[in-house]
Amino acid sequence: MRGSATDPTSTGHRRLRRTAVPLASAALLLPLLGAAPAPTAADSTAADSTTHGLQHAFATAAADYHVPQSVLLAVSYLQSRWDAHGGAPSVTGGYGPMHLTDARTALATAEHFAEGTEDARGDSARAALHPVVDAPAVSAVPARLKTLPRAAELTGIPAEELRTDPAANVAGGAALLAATQKELGEPLSADPADWYGAVARFSGADDTATAAAYADDVYDVLRTGEERVTDDGQQVSLAAQPRLTPDTGRLGRTGLRTLSADGTECPRSVSCVSVPAPYEEFGDNDYGNHDLGDRPASQSVKYIVIHDTEGAWDGVMNLIQDPTYVSWNYTIRSTDGLIAQHVKGKDVAWHAGNWYVNAKSIGIEHEGFLASPDAWYTEAMYRSSARLVRYLARTYDVPLDRQHILGHDNVPGPTASSVPGMHTDPGPYWDWQHYFQLLGHPFRPTAGRHAKVLTILPDYASNRPVYTGCTTKGEPCAAHGSSEVRLYTDHDVTAPLIKDIGLRTDPTDGVNDLSSRVSTGQQYAVADRWGDWTAIWYLGQKAWFRNPVGDPTAVPAKGLVVRPRDGLASIPVYGRAYPEKAAYPADVPAQSVVPLPYTIPAGQRYVVGDEVPGEYYYAVTFTPDSHRVVVGQDLYYEIQYGHRVGFVRAADVTLEGRAH
Repeated sequence: MRGSATDPTSTGHRRLRRTAVPLASAALLLPLLGAAPAPTAADSTAADSTTHGLQHAFATAAADYHVPQSVLLAVSYLQSRWDAHGGAPSVTGGYGPMHLTDARTALATAEHFAEGTEDARGDSARAALHPVVDAPAVSAVPARLKTLPRAAELTGIPAEELRTDPAANVAGGAALLAATQKELGEPLSADPADWYGAVARFSGADDTATAAAYADDVYDVLRTGEERVTDDGQQVSLAAQPRLTPDTGRLGRTGLRTLSADGTECPRSVSCVSVPAPYEEFGDNDYGNHDLGDRPASQSVKYIVIHDTEGAWDGVMNLIQDPTYVSWNYTIRSTDGLIAQHVKGKDVAWHAGNWYVNAKSIGIEHEGFLASPDAWYTEAMYRSSARLVRYLARTYDVPLDRQHILGHDNVPGPTASSVPGMHTDPGPYWDWQHYFQLLGHPFRPTAGRHAKVLTILPDYASNRPVYTGCTTKGEPCAAHGSSEVRLYTDHDVTAPLIKDIGLRTDPTDGVNDLSSRVSTGQQYAVADRWGDWTAIWYLGQKAWFRNPVGDPTAVPAKGLVVRPRDGLASIPVYGRAYPEKAAYPADVPAQSVVPLPYTIPAGQRYVVGDEVPGEYYYAVTFTPDSHRVVVGQDLYYEIQYGHRVGFVRAADVTLEGRAH
């Protein structure tokens, strides 16, 4: 979402000030005063998970606290998919399989690094946007961010043990569920149907709509059942109860407030609230923080862009309401999946650093930090996001593939000078494989073994490339599953990494360095094979990655590709698909069609994501009277060029796979 500071001596820009800790981290730390209650001796319910196993821990905790084991398992699945994450906290300070939150401990030593200097608007027709940002204060720590101290009180288990021992963590979660059931005046029933109200309250939501959406997801898990191997190698299963019908009437006893979804554009299956981004005029012919539009009537929506906030919820909600700041369409909360809508789908938010992409996309921010491998995202947030994206894809006819569901890190710089500053979120720890399973479009082989196109598809949990710079520059990040695969100049891990000439630096294994990485779901043309290695065409080069038959990191696929037309030694690659000069009316300044510092040499092939006409949205004034959508005759193909997508003119290439 955010970038680092630009040159402080520059003029005409709003400057983004670098802070010692991220905005929302600072916002959360300000009010965290006083110590947690002193823990008592650990209760015997905290069995050693390494001795008895996690499945046994659920059974023990369920018996000790009189919570149905299936309810405990389902709640934990929605929190963490039963993973322990080595005792590391989530993006909101949640620990262990039950995601018990302790924001003070999690964030007290937090340190994150900004990941780009881009102009979020990305339109050279208007001055670049680099706003000044001060850390906003928050009056109190929300209850949803301090459930672990409460669990320590209820169980007598030390807070440190609740954070690091999965079995203790499960016991803490069971104690919280049981206490909540009693507070609602409900018996500790053996029937899972009787726990709907307690499950809803366990979410930490303070409104009925969000709590109900969370509880509905838990009961969906109960009905369908789940089984998986956790991140520490344990097999955990939950038997399906397809006929289970919860007593949803118990939600009315929770005392939660009613949240209005008026004015939002969300599916009914999620909880959604309107937190509008301001459209205000200020200063000397200046305004923010988005542009009015008339999509899809005036222009199509082609992309949905996935971001992370680089800050926590309360601080981010303050930022989006600043008219001098940037904007995006939605934010999703990690703890319970609550969605806030800020900019209507018809309007154009300033979020992706590329005006062509902004004008044709919806931007969704997810509460989290790119450079925190163990600051994991909850299942509740993944599911809420997937439901929103499915809804938006249906509404705007956006294909559910990685050519149209982009990470911010897949958006190209619009010009050569902008390439080094483009943002890199959501980064290598976003689980694209799981996300597309939730979207109902899982990645899988679609062609024979010797196909000329492949889809990147490593096993997220076991794929653990080394990254550096998460907390200390140059130091290794914590080992963690990753969606991305590293690329080399030869079929050898000691060979140099692939270089991205647009970045103007040598490649590294830094967590924000995208020069030599491909991501799950992206598709590339095969250039060569050598034993356990496969080469693809990437950034105008032959790039190699390990792809053993027995443990593949890519699978064969079908797909259209383009190559330079016969007789051309190379062709340019563009960061935006703008119209030709002749397409502009007299009252709209023609935008330059300037290539990026990249080319496609003869003989190379790149996978096609879409065919689009040249298009430009002229919107540089507060009143929309002068706004225009300019559509040209030139056609472009969107291609997967490097880690980011790019565009090539249809006139420059030959399309292989069907007649052009």
